[in-house]
Amino acid sequence: MTSTTTATLITQLRTVLDLTNTEIQVAETRIAQARTEAVRRELTENAENGRQRAEAIERAIRELGGVPEVIGPFLGRLSAVLKAMAEQAQPFDEALLGDLALEHQLLDRARYIKALATVVKEPGVVGLADRLITAHSATVDWLTTVLAEDALGGPAALRRTPFQAAAGTTIRLLNVPVTWSARGIDRALDTARTTPPLLSALLSRGAHAGDVAVKTLSASRDAALETAESVTRREGARGVADAIHSARAAGGVVDSGELPIDDYDDLNVSQAVAAVKELTDPADVRTIVAYEEAHKNRHGVVSAAQTHLASIAQEVAGIS
Repeated sequence: MTSTTTATLITQLRTVLDLTNTEIQVAETRIAQARTEAVRRELTENAENGRQRAEAIERAIRELGGVPEVIGPFLGRLSAVLKAMAEQAQPFDEALLGDLALEHQLLDRARYIKALATVVKEPGVVGLADRLITAHSATVDWLTTVLAEDALGGPAALRRTPFQAAAGTTIRLLNVPVTWSARGIDRALDTARTTPPLLSALLSRGAHAGDVAVKTLSASRDAALETAESVTRREGARGVADAIHSARAAGGVVDSGELPIDDYDDLNVSQAVAAVKELTDPADVRTIVAYEEAHKNRHGVVSAAQTHLASIAQEVAGIS
């Protein structure tokens, strides 16, 4: 019984080692997506801590009479690269849910390892399992917070890649109920002909409101977005107009008069930080951060906003 349990313990440690190597590479991939320097440092530290955990797991396997698989780190890197490539076609939340699934598997296996090590009376491995449980529990909470931040409208600790942003926007717009009449679309097209040629060309090819909205967003033109929002709102397509406005706010493409903080451009860093902390709507925090990053890009303001939103997200997600 004991030898069988020890063999199972070694097998689980090898599996966790492979998953840890994947986790390390994922953390290093996420560094480039960090919104602030503080998050970048945290992710860098997480990757280093992961390498230390991997070394500890290797030692435990050897002490139990096993041999770590040499190919493990390579497979971990390969898995992370494939994951990073695949998620470019996914919305941001799906990519993070994949990260969360990995962490949950590591956490559950660490708990199983602790039980196995307790049975075979391996206190060193029990201590290692406790270390793994603590680390992965913290990462699960962090990823859950990032997902909650994203659900609340951001700014999340991690930035979406351009591909993820496009995928998410397209999915949201395609699910917006469209109630435009043919006559309303005709009037919108007539109005749009006075806007820049690029927008006119896009609109002339689109007969469906959702198609028009998606192509307009893809143009990435500030004036086009503003005009599209105005046209859609005037024609009664409030849902589409709201989606376009959200896209403008998320990209910082709003006028200072549209910001949720009065006279924002006149505030210094400490005043802006204090004002941001008074915001209670996550969408307002998102708007301020996007505007700040697009204009002044004061890191103190962005970090303060991120911290403020994280506390709101943790409360919503039930994380103490």
